[in-house]
Amino acid sequence: MRKMLFALILSLIAATPAFAGLNVVATLPWIGSLAKEIGGERITVTTLIKPNQDPHYAEAKPSMIIASRKADILMYNGVDMEIGYLPLILQSARNPKIIPGKPGNFDCSGFVRVIDRQAAVDRSMGDVHPLGNPHYHFSTANILRVAEGMAKSMASLDSANTDTYHANFRSFAARFNEHHKKWKGVNLKGKKFIAYHKLFGYLEREYGFRIVDYIEPKPGIPPSAAHIEQLIGMMKQSKPDGILVTPAHGLAEAKSLAARTGVKVIILPQDVGSMKGTDDWFVFMDTVLTAMK
Repeated sequence: MRKMLFALILSLIAATPAFAGLNVVATLPWIGSLAKEIGGERITVTTLIKPNQDPHYAEAKPSMIIASRKADILMYNGVDMEIGYLPLILQSARNPKIIPGKPGNFDCSGFVRVIDRQAAVDRSMGDVHPLGNPHYHFSTANILRVAEGMAKSMASLDSANTDTYHANFRSFAARFNEHHKKWKGVNLKGKKFIAYHKLFGYLEREYGFRIVDYIEPKPGIPPSAAHIEQLIGMMKQSKPDGILVTPAHGLAEAKSLAARTGVKVIILPQDVGSMKGTDDWFVFMDTVLTAMK
């Protein structure tokens, strides 16, 4: 009888899945990538938005709700980037761990010096983010603080692995410093670019180039024929150094403009994993800055 009981206990142990540490849900690919760097083998990461998906138009899906229901921590961009789907996910998941104000609700923008905050916004301005520019994953000045915040948050939720999270952050910071030496040598001052969408405001401030106009007349508003003609005239006169687009933002329009003006199209990844060879945030930034030289 004792042998049978012992065998039953062993079989139950074998059938029980091993503890996988923290269950992390990240809204965007760059957030999931950073979480993996900091959490390592102590966490599992589910990312809700695909690398080539335009997050401005994402909608809540049942799979997102199910993943969030199981999460120990939800990590998101903030600055209203997820306003179209995250509130519904939070409501439907009914997970008390990840509601605002709880340790499992991690707003990455809380560690960022957000630019372009708007005092007043109305629909005539287009799809403007009143809380500021949400595309700070293009900012070398902000990401290190986000990663440090992740390490502290993971450690507070999983104190048994505190040393691991902080050690992983130190490794991340060392890697950041090595890459930053190279990035500081990228000279973009004085360059002028056209862009499709206001994705590159942080880069513009940090590297001293200028975005002289946008293919979108207003954020989220497709260009009219009249706006395109005006843009072509301006480009022929000012001769910008390139047209900045991503695979999901304005590639067709940029190619049309390039054919009529001779200005080259510079295709940049919109997020980690959105172009071949951009599988982590460091390579993502390497790709962006190298393409803009």
